[in-house]
Amino acid sequence: MREVFIVGVGMTAFGLHADKSTGDMAREAVLKALKDADAQPSDVGVTFYANTAGGAIEGQFGIKGQHALRPIGIQGGPFVNVENACYGSSTALNLAIHHVASGQADVGLAVGSEKLNTDDREKRKTTFGQPLDVAGVKKFVDTYSALVANIQPPPSVEIDPKMYSLFMDAYSINARLHMKKYGTTWEQMAQVAAKNHHHSTMNPLAQFQKDFSVEKIMASKVIAWPLTLPMCSPISDGASAVVVCSGDVLERFSPKRAAKVLASVMRSGTDRDINDVENAALRVAAKRAFAQAGITPKDAHVAEVHDASAYAEINQIELVGFCDIGEGGRFTASGATALGGSIPVNVSGGLESRGHPVAATGAAQIHELMLQLRGEAGARQVDGARLAVAACSGGFLGVEDSGSCVTILSKA
Repeated sequence: MREVFIVGVGMTAFGLHADKSTGDMAREAVLKALKDADAQPSDVGVTFYANTAGGAIEGQFGIKGQHALRPIGIQGGPFVNVENACYGSSTALNLAIHHVASGQADVGLAVGSEKLNTDDREKRKTTFGQPLDVAGVKKFVDTYSALVANIQPPPSVEIDPKMYSLFMDAYSINARLHMKKYGTTWEQMAQVAAKNHHHSTMNPLAQFQKDFSVEKIMASKVIAWPLTLPMCSPISDGASAVVVCSGDVLERFSPKRAAKVLASVMRSGTDRDINDVENAALRVAAKRAFAQAGITPKDAHVAEVHDASAYAEINQIELVGFCDIGEGGRFTASGATALGGSIPVNVSGGLESRGHPVAATGAAQIHELMLQLRGEAGARQVDGARLAVAACSGGFLGVEDSGSCVTILSKA
């Protein structure tokens, strides 16, 4: 297997883009990534294009990527469309990395693009109300809600039923189970969100760029307690892209600005007991990735994880191994995951504030980590960042995300 390097990244601003199609945003991100790599469309030997909602929102179900990228000259080589929920572009990148590593192409392109915002309620219902997903999450809620019936909000908390989200209810049950088992507090979860919103004020591509105090976050509208609105990822539009190449052709691009791929590991979820955290997909993927990279979680300098909710970040930093299981809330409260801490997490603002255009999220994590490794992140730069970790998960089936991907990079 050949060495693989990331040589270019590109990303649109995340947010509401009513005037842009999924294809428009994909082309913007890809052209930025190619320019960043000092590459041409003709250099791309294989393309993996991730999208989730294009069929429901725009009515295009097939060959979405070819329609999006052929107008800018991405053509001729193998082209694969990917659908893998929130870790779609992480999957695309994993496939591109292994395609190049195996010698089937010298240069690969991974893209994620998503347009989720629409005024059409039926299209929105189709996107977020897929029957098997809804049934699976509802089964989880019905099965495990009794376990946390005694973990209730303070009497002063007002809950508006109109704000309810079934998917966030699943996160809230896991959050309350964590509170019950490990003593994690509501305030610690709010500290995750406050940290990420502060980080986003230094990211010009973030959907939200506004500070929120812990008190304001806890006083905000409740989606599913203990998760308030600022603790949850928004609905976003956006795209991101990554160019990878083999070590054999690295000199054709910008080797001094490249990052070496130390590991890229995917695992799908399993029918496991909810308390069996050692067999969680992300836990297994992370252990394999660190072993493959030849480092430990304590060696990492910066990380991006999948914080679809504030609780999710606590869960992910534990499963990846940045702290012990059950210590995520206290680890956050210590300042360890903030800019300037021992392992800054989601310095981009994360899903909560950078935004979450589902299939584009994984590659957006890589965009941030590349800026960090290059020393190009501006005010949010992590000093001395040389080893970076991305953890992205997606979907929900059984008691966990349907799958996860962990990518580890080092400064070249």
